[in-house]
Amino acid sequence: MSEMLLPHLPDLLVQEAVKSALLEDWGRAGDITSQATLPKTALASATIAARKPGVLCGLAFAESAFRQTDPGLIFEATKQDGDHLSPKDIVARIQGPARALLSAERVALNFMGHLSGIATATSRFAEAIRHTKANIVCTRKTTPGMRAFEKYAVKCGGGSNHRFGLDDAILIKDNHIAVAGGVRKAIEAAKAFAGHLVKIEVEVDTLDQLSEALNAGPDVIMLDNMSPETLREAVALTDGRALLEASGGIELDTVKSVAEAGVDLISSGWITHSAPVLDLGLDIEMS
Repeated sequence: MSEMLLPHLPDLLVQEAVKSALLEDWGRAGDITSQATLPKTALASATIAARKPGVLCGLAFAESAFRQTDPGLIFEATKQDGDHLSPKDIVARIQGPARALLSAERVALNFMGHLSGIATATSRFAEAIRHTKANIVCTRKTTPGMRAFEKYAVKCGGGSNHRFGLDDAILIKDNHIAVAGGVRKAIEAAKAFAGHLVKIEVEVDTLDQLSEALNAGPDVIMLDNMSPETLREAVALTDGRALLEASGGIELDTVKSVAEAGVDLISSGWITHSAPVLDLGLDIEMS
């Protein structure tokens, strides 16, 4: 079982997301295939198992899908979020009314497959840089309406969360700098605006911009699309005066060299917007 400390997803958020997905899937008449082919009184037992190796995430969504479809369905998790899976590992058992079980199947698997895919991708990034001090973090490049869940999946995979939205930290990007009139001006304006609990991060593209940013004293500096060689120069120039975050086109085949440059954080949009779904399947147990 996983020993990592995971955040708690509020039950209401999970239930509302699952309810919306069920309504989308059922349409106006419900699961007419199950209604047509299965007796109303038919009972069934099923297992959900991994078809490929990966990291599990999304059990609460699967359980909610089955319970909202029919409270009479019994859902028993045999793994927990954050667990590493091998092919054929059983993650849950379900039993109860057959119509309801099959009506909830796709919604349950969609949530679990998507979130487990993100957790799996994050885990592979984290493992690739485990020998360094860097941490892998996500971005705001998330599926609309799914941000809290996808960021939870990143945590399940051993990563960390960047800001959740535009309102919880100040991140000065290149377009802000262009309008504000320069790196230093933008940082100074942010400091005058921010409360004492609000962190300020600024994005820089060059070492000259980095020097300007360091003189203004932000909390974090994002090094955008820099080569590993330039990143090493940036680390030396900064000399611990700010946290350094590498960003821009970070993928599994490049993350190791970026981390070895000595940065503190590596942000990747890929782990949320392009992670492959983890293949999980539901099978009826035949007696």
